[in-house]
Amino acid sequence: MRRRFLPAGALAVLLAATACGGGEGDQASADSGTLRYAAVGAPAATTHDPHGRVGNESDYLRFAMLYDVLTVTDENGDVRPRLALSWEPVDEDLDRWTVDLRDDAVFSDGEPVTADDVLFSLERIQGKGAENNGRLSMFDLESSSVVDEHTLELVTHRPYAEVGIALASLTFVVPEGSDDITEPVVGSGPFRLDEHDDTTAVLSRHEGWWGRAPGYDTLRISAVPDPGARADAVASGQADIAGNVSPTSARRYEDDDSVEVVARPGGVNYPLVMDLDSEPFDEPAVREAVKLALDREQLVETVFLGYGEPGADLLNPQEPFAPRAEPVERDLDRARALLEEAGYEDGVELTLHTTNSYPGMEEAATLAAEQLAEVDIDVRIEIGPPDTYWAEVWNVEPFYLNSLGGSGFVDFARMALIADGPINETGWDEPDWDADFDEALATADDDERHALFADLQQRVADSGGYVVWGTGDGIDLAAAGVSGLPTGPGFHRLFIDQVEVTG
Repeated sequence: MRRRFLPAGALAVLLAATACGGGEGDQASADSGTLRYAAVGAPAATTHDPHGRVGNESDYLRFAMLYDVLTVTDENGDVRPRLALSWEPVDEDLDRWTVDLRDDAVFSDGEPVTADDVLFSLERIQGKGAENNGRLSMFDLESSSVVDEHTLELVTHRPYAEVGIALASLTFVVPEGSDDITEPVVGSGPFRLDEHDDTTAVLSRHEGWWGRAPGYDTLRISAVPDPGARADAVASGQADIAGNVSPTSARRYEDDDSVEVVARPGGVNYPLVMDLDSEPFDEPAVREAVKLALDREQLVETVFLGYGEPGADLLNPQEPFAPRAEPVERDLDRARALLEEAGYEDGVELTLHTTNSYPGMEEAATLAAEQLAEVDIDVRIEIGPPDTYWAEVWNVEPFYLNSLGGSGFVDFARMALIADGPINETGWDEPDWDADFDEALATADDDERHALFADLQQRVADSGGYVVWGTGDGIDLAAAGVSGLPTGPGFHRLFIDQVEVTG
């Protein structure tokens, strides 16, 4: 058993929360081969454990650069090899899979990455399922085994045709024996950690990485909770990239030659979440009334400033196999009739929770409340701070805004829609739906399986507790001289090793 920790190193200089920059030496980063990324993150929520509860995008970005993952999704959402070269079913039962690993991957201390490291990491991720939403609960890791130094046999609890997706993006590999990661441990990704504190991490290029060398020598990641501050940091020359900025910032810099607006289509999704086990959402008529009362075009225009599309309550309409559906049209008369039918002829009083973790969440809640008031749904807005919202509101309160951000339907369904899923936040409990989901995962033919997934997603849109009123573009800002920023869905945006930085 190997247990290898990084030396602590000197603490990085704290960046001001509203500036994300350091001293004058940081201003010309492109000339020195440094990429400075201002990412979504609250310093109080910083963690070094890539397998447990991670509340900061800045931490996920750091982990994606420090640790190899088994597979990744590309700009279209398709699975591609990373540390795993292939994953094939042993037979037609689709519950035993052979995973072949690269034989040239090494940790930043020079030790080779082996199948023992990978299986240990997968077991550790699964063991922290209460913290990471049961990320690998589909695997029977007790029955899985190391075949040889670079081969695994992974066993699933039931037929599971989407193993490639299950292994994508967040399967961060650490050395075997890294049981307690309260401090960073070495990784085998494109960068190694030099300095860190709760606000800033400084990474340098890992020369032993098996992949194409990054286009810059040093990566500086700063956790900045305020989206306006992230945008201002790029505009003022104190950062090279600002992740997840507001549409307002995008409009402001559309005609600025020194700043590039980079859009990630469908990257933003702030659904209203209704708990089906709580009054009044236990009444299907009330859920339908909420969906019909919203003016989705106005929400998209106001919240996303047109950088988006009105929604039909599909959890991920951008996926290739998502059903084609027109946006839900507003119908106030029908909404009022449904409320009366459900016994709420005198109206409903609700508390809608939101936060300003991501640009537009607070505005979306405020406008939704105004629209719902037109059918006598009286909504009080409660705004939670970013550093506590995802622990104290998300998956706790009966009515709130979530941020899905292009989550893949299959993985999301396994976690949040199966009746006994680890984060069944809406209380969706449909035995027939669960059985049909299992049938889809046991279907080897891609086209047949995707058709089944499309039907499953439509059924949730029709009857479930998610109000996907629209999807917006994820928007990043990049300084002049920075190119190649990822624009794919979900966690694709984290893999920035091939971003180019020129003087």
